[in-house]
Amino acid sequence: MLDGLTNRLSGVIKTLRGHARLTEANVQDALREVRVALLEADVALPVVRDFIARVREKALGQEVIGSLTPGQALVGVVYDELAALMGGTSAGLNLATVPPATVLMAGLQGAGKTTTCGKLARLLKEDKKKVLMVSCDVYRPAAIEQLRLLAEQVEVDFFPSSIDQKPVDIARAALDWGRRHYHDVLLVDTAGRLAIDEAMMQEIRELHSAVNPIETLFVVDAMQGQDAVNTAKAFADALPLTGVVLTKLDGDSRGGAALSVRHVTGAPIKFQGVGEKVNGLEPFYPDRMASRILGMGDVVSLVEEARRGIDMEEAEKLAKKVKSGKGFDLEDFRNQLMQMKKMGGLSALVDKLPASIAQAAQSAGGQMDDKVIGRTVGIINSMTPAERAKPEILKASRKRRIAAGAGVSVQEVNRLLNQFEQMQKMMKMMSKGGLQKMMRGMKGMLPGLR
Repeated sequence: MLDGLTNRLSGVIKTLRGHARLTEANVQDALREVRVALLEADVALPVVRDFIARVREKALGQEVIGSLTPGQALVGVVYDELAALMGGTSAGLNLATVPPATVLMAGLQGAGKTTTCGKLARLLKEDKKKVLMVSCDVYRPAAIEQLRLLAEQVEVDFFPSSIDQKPVDIARAALDWGRRHYHDVLLVDTAGRLAIDEAMMQEIRELHSAVNPIETLFVVDAMQGQDAVNTAKAFADALPLTGVVLTKLDGDSRGGAALSVRHVTGAPIKFQGVGEKVNGLEPFYPDRMASRILGMGDVVSLVEEARRGIDMEEAEKLAKKVKSGKGFDLEDFRNQLMQMKKMGGLSALVDKLPASIAQAAQSAGGQMDDKVIGRTVGIINSMTPAERAKPEILKASRKRRIAAGAGVSVQEVNRLLNQFEQMQKMMKMMSKGGLQKMMRGMKGMLPGLR
């Protein structure tokens, strides 16, 4: 999403090479480019002005010491200010109150409030919280049913409501039910409109007064651009917002909302939506996002995802097979691909790598395509256990059956078998310590790298 901003800022750093120190002249030139980069990324103009002023104040005359270049020194200042702009430190939910802790979701229609409710319920359930969800949206067709299905999917409790009830009555009844049934958290989904109007604002103010939430989260679509700022300001004026949830951060938007909303509302960004599935919600870390914007990647989040997504027992078995150079079969190959999908797919992993490494990976293998991984898993699923263990028995008739079962051509089955054969050779090289030979042989090996 922020690739354009990342590329622009990388170019700014290169222009400062060869300078002995940061001066008013070279900082002015660099900040002109930073300003253009931020405006192109759809960051609000007042936010850009404040940001540039703070960076200029801190950067001017800063000594370039040790092995730092002027570009690196400026990166340090820009990084600190970007992190500060988005909130400085991460801020989780505050649930320190008499149960149930009520969380009110606010935002325009289409921003993703209902889906975010389901995703947030899943995170809270993983944190051993007893969650109750209720829909106060009596206007949008099937809004109540959508939340009920989400509650069923993530296995949390749902308080039923109907379109002939008043939103305030629904919320009060749900709060009372939550108290009597010992729920830890009550998630209240509210109605939105396609645009700001006084009727919606009055209703959500009444809901806020009725349930007195400890958290009032403003859900905003990151793809709105400049409109996100106007919407955020209207909600901040109407409600005491405690946090922001940015949805669709995995989209093709320019990402300016991520840098503008915190500045406008004064509320920290607490979560980011990074996918449509119920596991597509992550805590927002301003320092990590600043690192990604500057092309330094987000290796910490990558490691955390690996810990959550990887089956350690399976990983240990695979490590033993790699070490011995024997026994690595198509079943193991499929398991590794499935673990990669659990972590968000190949493109999501590469997105968190430092820009230079990510670009190298893409240029080495071409376009990242997670659909290829899905097809590869489908092909392996169409094989029998014996065929996965001994792919050398796959002759023409078996390949035709597998291709038909997976809905692909025989050529794709052959391509997979060739990739797997290369990977087996790589495993043998690793077991014999031939790391350099292995690295030369890796090109084109993973499905999805074409």
